Amino acid sequence: MISLSTIQESAEVLAEGEPVKKTLSIIELISSSGTAGIAIIAILFVLLVLAIYIYFERLFTIKAASKVDANFMNQIKDSVSNGKIESAQALCTQINTPVSRLISKGITRIGKPLEDINAAIENAGKLEVYDLEKNVSVLATISGAAPMIGFLGTVIGMIISIFEIANSGGSIDIKTLADGLYTAMTTTVGGLIVGIISYVAYNHLVVRTNKVVYQMEANSVEFLDLLNEPM
Repeated sequence: MISLSTIQESAEVLAEGEPVKKTLSIIELISSSGTAGIAIIAILFVLLVLAIYIYFERLFTIKAASKVDANFMNQIKDSVSNGKIESAQALCTQINTPVSRLISKGITRIGKPLEDINAAIENAGKLEVYDLEKNVSVLATISGAAPMIGFLGTVIGMIISIFEIANSGGSIDIKTLADGLYTAMTTTVGGLIVGIISYVAYNHLVVRTNKVVYQMEANSVEFLDLLNEPM
């Protein structure tokens, strides 16, 4: 007959033999990646902050530039048709958006050949597009550079691991080997995260910028058609 003490001893043995589940937080994961891994993660974090700042700064700028009053062109048409050039110019100055600045540039050329007016509007449009796309190319650079920086950390981590294996003398230190692998995996994940966020942010800004450019082109064509109409 099995005694109670025997059952308790067996339970204690089983409890001692159970594997302990180890949890790993993000901070512990980064700190375990070694000096090289921490340095690369720090660089990626700076790039992430820069990408987020550029995204929201450009987003608010583009959003403000896309606000065009539905009656703006109607008011411009009425003013120009009635010969109230100064009133039309004052309206453009009051609104102060990329569309209004293009129309204002065209108004200042009224009386000159239509080709000259069109050329002036196109040149002003190029400057407006350049202003809208300011620093957006940095996002594209970050989206491409971040994964490569992460991959650099992967290579460094693998070199550390191989170096430790080569110098282990037959007894591999699992802790040191794990540090190299942590560096390899952590930096890869960090680089991909920063790259994906920057890539999505860049493409979203490009789409929003293209919408503003379309607005400028549509209103410019409408203004040129107005000038081409017989007064």
